[in-house]
Amino acid sequence: MTHRWRWIPNALTFLRILLIAPFAAALMAKEYRFALVIFFLASATDAFDGFLARHYNWRTRLGAIADPLADKALLITTYLMLAVTGVLPAWLFWLVLGRDLLIVCGGLAFHYGVGRFEMQPSLPGKLNTLIQILVALAIIILLADLPMQPWVMDVGILLVAASAIFSGAHYIGVWSLRAWRAKRQ
Repeated sequence: MTHRWRWIPNALTFLRILLIAPFAAALMAKEYRFALVIFFLASATDAFDGFLARHYNWRTRLGAIADPLADKALLITTYLMLAVTGVLPAWLFWLVLGRDLLIVCGGLAFHYGVGRFEMQPSLPGKLNTLIQILVALAIIILLADLPMQPWVMDVGILLVAASAIFSGAHYIGVWSLRAWRAKRQ
C-alpha cells in the first residue's frame, strides 16, 4: 500500500528546487523575513523527504542525486545573493563555489582516470555544510532585524572560509591517496 506513495520524497526535493528562485528574489529584494519563511519551508521539505525515504525505504537513485544537489543549489544561491547584494564579500562566495567545483571535478577525474567513484560525504564535509547553513541562517536573521548578535557576520565569514578550505583540502588529500593506492595495484 505505501509503495504507491514512493514519489513523495522526490516531489518534495523538486519543490525545494522550485523554492530557490523565490528565495533568491527575496534576498535580492532585501525581503529577509520572507526569505526566512522560504528557507524554513525548504528545510522542512528536506527533513520530511529524508524521513519518508528512510522510514518507508522510499529511496531512489534519482532522490540520492537530486536531494544533495537541491541542498547545494540552495546554499550556493544563498551565498551568491548575499555576495551580489554586498552583504558578504564576493571572495567568500567564490571560495564556497570553488570548493564544491573542486570536489565535483576531482570526483569526475577520479571516476574517469582511476575507477568508480562513490561520493561519500566526509565528516569535515558535513561540518562545512552545517557551518554554511548556520552562518547563512544567522546572517539572514540578523538582516531581518530579528534577535541575533551582530558579531555573527564577521565570525561567520571566518568560520565558513576556514571550514571550506579545511574540508576542501581534506577531500583532496583523501581522494589523492585513494587514487595513488589504486594506481599502485
